[in-house]
Amino acid sequence: MAKLLWKSLLVAPAVLGAALVSSVAFAQTAPEANSSTELATLDRVMQYSNEGRGAGELAQVTSVTQFSDVSPSDWAYEALSFLANSEDQGGLDCLEGYPDGTYRGNRALTRYEFAAGLAACLDAIAGAQLDAEQLARIEALQREFAAELAALRGRVDALEAAVDELEANQFSTTTRLRGEAIFAVTDIFGGDNLNIDDSNNLVLGDRVRLNFDTSFTGDDLLRTRLQSGDWFTGSNGRFVGVPTPAVPEGIQREQTDLSFDSNTDNDIVLNDFYYQFPLGGATFTIGLNTTTISDIVTTVSPFDSGSQGSVLNFGYNPIYDLGRQDEALGVTYDFGDSFQIGAGYLTDQASDPRQDQSLFNGDSTFFGQLTFDNGDLTVAATYVNAYVGNSDISGAAGDAIFNGYGLSANFVLGDVFNIGGWISYIDGDTFNNGNVGQGEYWTYAATLGIEDLGIDGSLLGLIVGVPTYGSYDFAAGGNIRQDNAVSIEALYRIPLSDNISITPSVAFIDNVGNDTDNDAVVVGTVRTSFRF
Repeated sequence: MAKLLWKSLLVAPAVLGAALVSSVAFAQTAPEANSSTELATLDRVMQYSNEGRGAGELAQVTSVTQFSDVSPSDWAYEALSFLANSEDQGGLDCLEGYPDGTYRGNRALTRYEFAAGLAACLDAIAGAQLDAEQLARIEALQREFAAELAALRGRVDALEAAVDELEANQFSTTTRLRGEAIFAVTDIFGGDNLNIDDSNNLVLGDRVRLNFDTSFTGDDLLRTRLQSGDWFTGSNGRFVGVPTPAVPEGIQREQTDLSFDSNTDNDIVLNDFYYQFPLGGATFTIGLNTTTISDIVTTVSPFDSGSQGSVLNFGYNPIYDLGRQDEALGVTYDFGDSFQIGAGYLTDQASDPRQDQSLFNGDSTFFGQLTFDNGDLTVAATYVNAYVGNSDISGAAGDAIFNGYGLSANFVLGDVFNIGGWISYIDGDTFNNGNVGQGEYWTYAATLGIEDLGIDGSLLGLIVGVPTYGSYDFAAGGNIRQDNAVSIEALYRIPLSDNISITPSVAFIDNVGNDTDNDAVVVGTVRTSFRF
């Protein structure tokens, strides 16, 4: 037994050489190479990877003559004969071929093929008593294929170096491009006393976003967004003649504006630019451009999406827009299984070094939010404190301080129904020439969403609410008492594919501009969204 083991060890290098050079191809799926800036390197890797791909089961042969693609003139014929021929023909009988009678010896070797060939030949050696002639032939094969084995080692080393170069020079394995394009046609009707119908016509607009989402650790996110859009921008929003109510800074004032109506004249601009990363169990956000409270904490509403949610810009609690927001420092911390606390500081003057400007001396917005989410029910209690310089609220320009208190909720019933809503109260003090004016404001709404109604991936939505309205008392006497407008939007998102959807929407706004003297208006829109 020891003698047989010694013989096996003696011939193992020769069997390895024979298997490396002459074993048949197993069916195998090789991993594809990632994209690279070095196309030549990628071609080399793919060429080698694709070599040796075969299909079909392997069949045992007992003679090299059974291979239709092997002839005595082939340079490896003698080696193949020794490995394929049966024992009574002086061979090891350990070589297999394809059922179609071919050997396919010009294909490259995989690790699976090597293991199969080596195991078969070692079994043949272990089960046989080798005579001196067979041992001499094995030693001769070992010497004959020494150069090929050395070349193969060099080829593997070169391949490994090519893969290292490929990985080192690729663009990024951690950056993903996510795109979104919106085309929409819209028109406004009614508002006869304001001549709104006659002053507006059917329009076509667009918004395009490209998000470059980068992760350096797998848990962080660097969001860089490029955006362009083309929508009319008048003194009263996207439509002509619609009155603008006096409400706190940042709150959506134009009650007929759309949720996606950005206007850059289709010039490409930097939109979102922020970095989120975990540290000590919390998640921190540093935002440098158009960062808002909703980039740090959830707004809860399932309609908070310009491409997939509400068409009218009244799909979430307006308290998240209070104050002037652009640059931000924020943090969230999850505790328990269902709770999250979030807080942050935002400003729109961080890059301005002048007096009464800068990161901490100009406009500022502080917020805090406690969120409960158990998977079905989500509730968020939000507080926002905003200091706004030269606020134009109620026509009494001056510095202002606002305190907002909001509650938002959404309940998912049976993975189909979304029932939710919000309510917010905001109080404000405006300092005008040393005099203090005070205001109080309210907004509330109820939402209903039905998913997969008629079509998988569809969304039927209804949003009924009162946009922000309130009252203001001037320090010198007098006041403003606003009526409350009523906004009702019905929409139905229809998926055409995983990436394309069409959403018809009809929105009815009564007492537009927070004035009961104004006739109601209707905004009709068809939005087409592409996501890629």
